[in-house]
Order: sequence, then structure tokens, then C-alpha cells
Amino acid sequence: MTDKTIQTPQTREEILAMSLEAREQEVMHYQINIDNYMLALEEIGKLPPDERAELAAFANQLHDLLVSEKLEQKKAKIMLSVIKQQIG
Repeated sequence: MTDKTIQTPQTREEILAMSLEAREQEVMHYQINIDNYMLALEEIGKLPPDERAELAAFANQLHDLLVSEKLEQKKAKIMLSVIKQQIG
């Protein structure tokens, strides 16, 4: 068993550096979801009309998720910018 010690950030700079990394990852995760939802909607759009009709509710869910992820990503980008300003 390996003994791992997790260091808690102690200074403002350490906290901001940790926050910066977390926000960058958050923005990236939103982008992955956005890309996935867009590609899924494209795939549904390629299907024959009867299959598209069967998946209409799912396509609507994906659309709503896409809109939501884009908004949340915008918020995360604002917070990322604020953190960068404090570091810079």
C-alpha cells in the first residue's frame, strides 16, 4: 500500500493555480459534451425519416442538453478568464 499525502494549497497563488487547472478541465469537459451532442444529432439527422421520428424525443433531449452545456461553458469561460486575470 502506497502512502500518498495530498498537499492542501496554502497560498493565494497555489489556490489560484489549482483553480485555473480545474476551470480549464471544466471548459474541456463541456466541450466534449457539446461535441458529443452535436455529433449525435448529426447521426440522427442521417437516419431514415421513420427512425428519426422514433428518436424525436431523444433528439429533443440532446438539443436541450446542447443548449445547456453551451451556456454552462460560457459561464466557466468567464470564471476561467477571471482566474487568469488574477494570476497574470
